[in-house]
Amino acid sequence: MLGRLTLLSLLSAVTVLLAACTSGVPGTPGGTGVPTAPTSTEPAPGTPSSSGATGVPSPDPGAQPGEPNTGPGPGMAAGPVEPTGEPVVLASGLEAPWSILRLPGGGTLISERGTARVRELVSGGLRDAGTVPGVVPRGEGGLLGLAYLAGPTAASGTGTGASSSTARETGSGASGSAASVEAGASAGPGGWVYAYFTGAESNQIVRMPLTGTVGSLALGSPEPVLSGIPRAGNHDGGRIRFGPDGMLYATTGDAGDTARAQDLGSLGGKILRMTPTGTVPPDNPFGTLVYSYGHRNPQGIAWDSRGRLWASEFGQSTWDELNLITPGADYGWPEAEGIAHDSRYTDPVVQWRTSEASPSGLAIVGDTLFVAALRGERLWRVDSSTGVATAWFVNTFGRLRDVVAGPDGTLWFVTNNTDGRGTPAPGDDRLYSVRVVQTSPPARGTRVAPGANPPPATAVAR
Repeated sequence: MLGRLTLLSLLSAVTVLLAACTSGVPGTPGGTGVPTAPTSTEPAPGTPSSSGATGVPSPDPGAQPGEPNTGPGPGMAAGPVEPTGEPVVLASGLEAPWSILRLPGGGTLISERGTARVRELVSGGLRDAGTVPGVVPRGEGGLLGLAYLAGPTAASGTGTGASSSTARETGSGASGSAASVEAGASAGPGGWVYAYFTGAESNQIVRMPLTGTVGSLALGSPEPVLSGIPRAGNHDGGRIRFGPDGMLYATTGDAGDTARAQDLGSLGGKILRMTPTGTVPPDNPFGTLVYSYGHRNPQGIAWDSRGRLWASEFGQSTWDELNLITPGADYGWPEAEGIAHDSRYTDPVVQWRTSEASPSGLAIVGDTLFVAALRGERLWRVDSSTGVATAWFVNTFGRLRDVVAGPDGTLWFVTNNTDGRGTPAPGDDRLYSVRVVQTSPPARGTRVAPGANPPPATAVAR
């Protein structure tokens, strides 16, 4: 009898111990894990795809080779993230900044549209890494997007080391005017920095060897990559980035001529895809540099964990767009603006009233999209699995031009109040950093983020 009582006592003790161990499990009510979003009264969405939604976050496949991980911070589970706390200033005194480029070695470069300078973020402020020659600022044109490619990567791939004759054979129009990159052209010890800018005759892309070390980076002489992109005082596009396939992607605007967007023989109003030296990849949908068309003025591109390309785009007067890009697809401009429900065109995933957005730079952290809004003066957050859009920092920092994933679970964004359309405060423009934290997937519909205003947005489930 005593033995049975002792055994029962032991079993009871084990049961109590197990119960204590399972209480307060992270992610459960009352636990000590990842914070959850407020409960929504919206209908629950359908089960999202589990692709890229479990396990350790992966680097953004669209990151420049060697770029720091753009997933959530260390120790965070994969899934939606959102800003938390107050943004802090990393740098001030920028003049109409346009593109933030984080380098794999830890350095950061920022382009200035009107001055043509590339500024390096250093301890205590900014320094000049170089000035891009040939930039002719005009209206929305000037020094725009920056991208990075490591030296060894630049020496591989289709079209690298193209001779003068090969470059000439690409012709013009939708095939572009590819640069004559001499065989043996070498990057600097830090690789290549690519720049998209407005020149005297056209928008163009060049690349420059990156030399020096973090804190003393410098740019070498530019080599042409692509020219002949239509330029104007507005609608110049300008975002460039290397994709997970090692190809260079560029967004171009219609340069004020709406017909260009539907003209497959024009480089205007398109998303272009090219090799690192500006030639046509053999698997492009039309046998030219054109990857997608029917765009008015796209200014943001990024890839999610599934390798899907997303792009943000300025509408005219009714709808701004966030699009999921399919090779060869027509996004409707000028025949369609926003969701048209027309089988000839691909509808956006999210549309905003132009007063609430004017979207420029686009970043993806994990699988959460962040869109910098100019006229809307806010940061949009979009859950890629549901299309749910929420607004952050509304009318707090002014016009926002670009946003990128920062180190250690942060998000960086830059203001654009000195571009002639904003109201600059003393010290503008500024580069900010804000922490991002894990949040529960929201229900379908626009969720009100704590401390954020929820201007209207329309999402389409995909």
